[in-house]
Amino acid sequence: MSVTPGDGSRSVLDRPRLLSLPNGEKLTPTFSREEMDRRLSKLRGWMREASVDACLFTSIHNVNYFADYVYCSFGRHYGLVVTHDAHTIICANLDYGRPWRRSFADHLAYTDWHPDNFFVAVRTLCPDRGRIGIELDHVTCAARAKLEAALPGVAFVDGGDATMRMRMIKSAEEHALIRDGAAIADIGGIAGVEAIAEHAPEHEIALHATQAMVREIARRYPHTELADTWSWVQSGLDTDGAHNPVTTRRIAPGDILSVNCFPMISGYYHALERTLFFDHVPDDALALWEVNCKVHRRGIELIRPGVRCMDIAHELNALYAEHGLLDRRTFGYGHSFGTLCHYYGREAGLELREDVETVLVPGMVVSMEPMITVPEGSPGAGGYREHDMLIVTEDGAENLTRFPFGPEHNVVGA
Repeated sequence: MSVTPGDGSRSVLDRPRLLSLPNGEKLTPTFSREEMDRRLSKLRGWMREASVDACLFTSIHNVNYFADYVYCSFGRHYGLVVTHDAHTIICANLDYGRPWRRSFADHLAYTDWHPDNFFVAVRTLCPDRGRIGIELDHVTCAARAKLEAALPGVAFVDGGDATMRMRMIKSAEEHALIRDGAAIADIGGIAGVEAIAEHAPEHEIALHATQAMVREIARRYPHTELADTWSWVQSGLDTDGAHNPVTTRRIAPGDILSVNCFPMISGYYHALERTLFFDHVPDDALALWEVNCKVHRRGIELIRPGVRCMDIAHELNALYAEHGLLDRRTFGYGHSFGTLCHYYGREAGLELREDVETVLVPGMVVSMEPMITVPEGSPGAGGYREHDMLIVTEDGAENLTRFPFGPEHNVVGA
């Protein structure tokens, strides 16, 4: 057997299952120690009330929220164990010292030399009896079976809903970061408009917007990792879906466009979405666009403390119905912000939909984003969507989005 330096003569299966890797110094964090202690204190208060002895978080959003660390799973398990007196992130050995440097928590790495070493780490950090909170909306059936085998004396209870409710009300430090994120999204929108021209492909417009946002994040947050910021630019038929990816389609006169900018700062999601037209707006499209802007303005007015999410949806439904467009809606009117993204995280309890009874309170951050889609072959075909970000205040809402919307502003190249 060949041996590399430091291996000694041990076989692979003799290597350790778990490692401590404090490689380097802790880096400048996203939030203050006081902010992170506030989050942990709130969590531990819930644990005491619910008689929970420990929590094992496995989602990107909760690991980030309670440890300031955004992991990249690539098929491996990651986790954060919080007990009443400890706070430890579990990461794969392939990340080496990054979790130590980036997170607020202690760090335990597991190696690839044996199967299921992640669950060995969980067994090492968690009590072997009592109640452990896990995220039932994130843990797979296979992972649940392995957790039960690793900790047979434990009762697993849901901690996902409780932590979602904690994340829904943002702190002052979170508001400051989100304000920056909204401003950076506006910068991306301006850059995207700059790149729109006849025959310009969607992907080039999106790249220009994304580059502008990444550079601004780097300027404002020089100590953060620059990851996951992106833009979607949709045109013509491809505006029909809110999350349709960028293509190589080229812009033509009269095209409906949707420019969407998503700056990510330390795992925190922000968004700007705007309907535009290139060169001119066909009359049928103009009428539809104006109705959607009317709904958007009214939706912004409705966001205030004491209002239920479902009531906002019902009132805006009635406004669409007046114009015969209710059946053109494709999704809810808005959602929360924070540590979430298009491939992880969702605060389902704070969506502006007909089935959500949550009452808006100060500190929450929500979007207003009405959308209608008219299918191909119908007058004004395309998808119409506007999107603003708002912080709920004591007596109303603070709109963080400054990029203008509507036909008077967003006919490009006319």
